[in-house]
Amino acid sequence: MNIHEYQAKKLFRHYKVPVPAGSVAFTVDEAVDAARGLGGYPLVVKAQVHAGGRGKAGGVRLANSESELLQAAEEIIGMTIVTKQTGVTGKKVGKVLIEQGLNIVRELYLSIIPDRSSARIMIVASLAGGMDIEEVAASMPEKIIKVMVNPLIGLQPFPQRQLLFGLNLDKTIARDFSALLSRLYQLFDEKDCTMLEINPLVITAENQLVALDAKIDIDSSA
Repeated sequence: MNIHEYQAKKLFRHYKVPVPAGSVAFTVDEAVDAARGLGGYPLVVKAQVHAGGRGKAGGVRLANSESELLQAAEEIIGMTIVTKQTGVTGKKVGKVLIEQGLNIVRELYLSIIPDRSSARIMIVASLAGGMDIEEVAASMPEKIIKVMVNPLIGLQPFPQRQLLFGLNLDKTIARDFSALLSRLYQLFDEKDCTMLEINPLVITAENQLVALDAKIDIDSSA
């Protein structure tokens, strides 16, 4: 079961994983109300469809004023997004996530997936956040760090240290990353996830880790 970004971020909040302030809107008027509730610009308008590549398809827009937000909401709500994942027919946008803009200084990639060949859980991290991970694997494999976790034992300190070393994080961010990873692994395990991905996981100018995106697949048969 693939859930929308705003639903995934609700789960993140429950597990105390930092995400930008935001709310979902089904109409243009709701989008304007949501923006006013966030108290300032810039804001981001994000189409809520089950497909990657929304930004390239015009489904993610930055708004620096209410007029820009109004225009973005009018153009995105009701549009049909076509990406590699949707096929040529695309997917119609019925709702948007209105979200706080952040001062981003660095983008990382992080995912947790089952590795059926080894009966382990694989954690994948990369210095090339914001990019398609398959593209990174093909062109810059040195930027990808993979560690394996025995699900019978759970997440231990050693694989966390491997990730921290590979990402070259400073001490403050490294501590926050370890805490965030533990919470994400708990979410993955307790909710029977088949995939959890954050692309990008950002470091802000205020030296905070924030999940700018959120993708979760849950085993509906569990």
